[in-house]
Amino acid sequence: MVRRVLGDTLRCIGVTEDCVSDMLLATSEACANAVRHGGPAKRYEVSAAIGQGRCELRVADGGLGIGAIPRQYPTGDAENGRGIMIMQAVVDEISFDITPGSGTTVLLRKRLDWDEDFLAHRDRELAAV
Repeated sequence: MVRRVLGDTLRCIGVTEDCVSDMLLATSEACANAVRHGGPAKRYEVSAAIGQGRCELRVADGGLGIGAIPRQYPTGDAENGRGIMIMQAVVDEISFDITPGSGTTVLLRKRLDWDEDFLAHRDRELAAV
């Protein structure tokens, strides 16, 4: 659901498909980590903001918090451990607010690239919701 709403919103305002794809990949990874590490309830909260030429997404869970940020990709036969590095590769900024025992909030920021053809052929009005 998060991917659908965010993707549709970004496309609707004229963001390039490459930029949308990057943001959705990072979103998927952040949400997957929240489910995997977010505590027994597997619940998490997502909020997004678009403005000033960028998209900002927060994913917060109530888990134990992550211990350390990986410095390199895991071995080829590892089944997981690539999510944070994938996010780092596709967004401009990533940060973590970690409160041991109370959860982790991941903040993703990406400068938006605009589809000039889309914008040239469309009158658009943006509204806050």
